Amino acid sequence: MCRFVAYLGEPIALDLLLFKPKNSLVNQSLDAKQFRLRVNGDGFGVAFYREGRGDPVRLRTVTPAWNNQNLRSIAPAFESTCILAHVRAASPGLPVVETNCHPFVSGPYAFCHNGAIDSFQSVRRALLAELPDAQFDGIQGTTDSELLFAMFLQEMEQAGAADDPSDAMAKALTATIRRTVEASPDALSYLNLCVTDGARMACTRYSNSPTGEMSTLYFHQGRRYICEGDSCRMVEPGDARTTAIIASEPLSDDDGWEEVPGNHVGVVREDRTTQAWPIEW
Repeated sequence: MCRFVAYLGEPIALDLLLFKPKNSLVNQSLDAKQFRLRVNGDGFGVAFYREGRGDPVRLRTVTPAWNNQNLRSIAPAFESTCILAHVRAASPGLPVVETNCHPFVSGPYAFCHNGAIDSFQSVRRALLAELPDAQFDGIQGTTDSELLFAMFLQEMEQAGAADDPSDAMAKALTATIRRTVEASPDALSYLNLCVTDGARMACTRYSNSPTGEMSTLYFHQGRRYICEGDSCRMVEPGDARTTAIIASEPLSDDDGWEEVPGNHVGVVREDRTTQAWPIEW
């Protein structure tokens, strides 16, 4: 069911997030520890933001993350204050092609999804029909994830101008989930969504499973993120602004990883303060 990691903090090289931690995202692509699938080898992608430029840089490929030498070579060479990376386990019946790999990007936004909409093909046409031309024409692949992103973008266009941008993103994610569930209330939906505009983030951990089963999601916040060997952790010393990491699985064994409550939406604001609240409509 895919794995992802999102980072907002002081500038770090991509490899400190993707390769260096004991349970790095690349390691999770080969040997995930939690929730169903251990192997997520149907492609990977990373989006990151460069200082002074509003839109993200994105790299996607269908090769497994653990076996891509290009990623391993370039990851130490690029630094960013905001990184969103994803390893994919394709849903049955969906092709392994570059256009189906996350993150999806549009303007300043980068988006990824961990989960699935059961019986997606039965609701796909109805959900597509609700999209305006701009979002409909922007869809290039065949995944439920990219359709969710298009719905999010549609909701963002309708966001109130007075809303804090992070709150607007959270409301748009909540509305996207509501529309998805209402389109097929009897289908199971697993919707761990994450979106960023380079300065702030919003994420959800949601499932309508009657058993309460849902994909895992964790959060870690600290003053500064450091890596020494394969030991990566948050540390308190220094005057750096708060760092936040959102991840499908804890990247390390250090204290501070907290599980995001089920059926909650959370934000990391521009000042890197955080807040979470129940998903309701």
